[in-house]
Amino acid sequence: MKVFSRRGTNSGSGAGRRRWLLRAGLLGLLGPAVLAGESAWAGSFDDFFKALKLDDVDAVRGLLQRGFDPNAVDSRGNSALYLALQYHALKVARLLVEQRGIHLDARNPEGETALMIACLRGDDELARAMVARGAQVNPPGHAPAWTALSYAATGGDDALVKFLLAHGARIDQAAPNGTTPLMMASYFGHTSTVRLLLAAGADARRKNAMGFSAMDLAMQREHRDTAAVLGQALDAGRKPGHW
Repeated sequence: MKVFSRRGTNSGSGAGRRRWLLRAGLLGLLGPAVLAGESAWAGSFDDFFKALKLDDVDAVRGLLQRGFDPNAVDSRGNSALYLALQYHALKVARLLVEQRGIHLDARNPEGETALMIACLRGDDELARAMVARGAQVNPPGHAPAWTALSYAATGGDDALVKFLLAHGARIDQAAPNGTTPLMMASYFGHTSTVRLLLAAGADARRKNAMGFSAMDLAMQREHRDTAAVLGQALDAGRKPGHW
């Protein structure tokens, strides 16, 4: 997990558009007017991401009103909404969430979504707004993947954990390395989150690809209170009638 858009052909970047024009054989034919347009577009691209980073919502709104794509991605494949949340530019993030056609479930090359970052940072209001607008709580299918619930558990945000579970988050969804939300909460010593996940049915017996259980991870980090809670859950499970 890297704690801390769907990329198609990046025709939205200045370089991408120019490559398209060159392939079409139009750049030389259309001449200086096209080059000037390309330069102006590149300036808008730079202005947009600079304003986003500064949480300059008026500048971003102005660019959007002039037709700038709210789903633009930076050179690393991170969507504008993802970056706004990463930079904690919350005014811009709210504006982007409200945009018609915003791709709420766009993933960057690391497989992270804007909702995941909101959950990691504890931006409850924006996380709830994204889900209300249709952001998916679970990844498509059942393949291993990091999830919003894993990120909320990492941050120890009990309110968001409850919210995500109420909206169908898969409690034991494993990441590509086999790590579950319970393991993340245990590793970071979020005892109340561990209690919450266990009460909701999280499986304390599971192990990740490295062979570590939630208990192992809590003990590695010397989170004694967390380990005690996990131990009680495991002991209860060993009684007749349980696993």
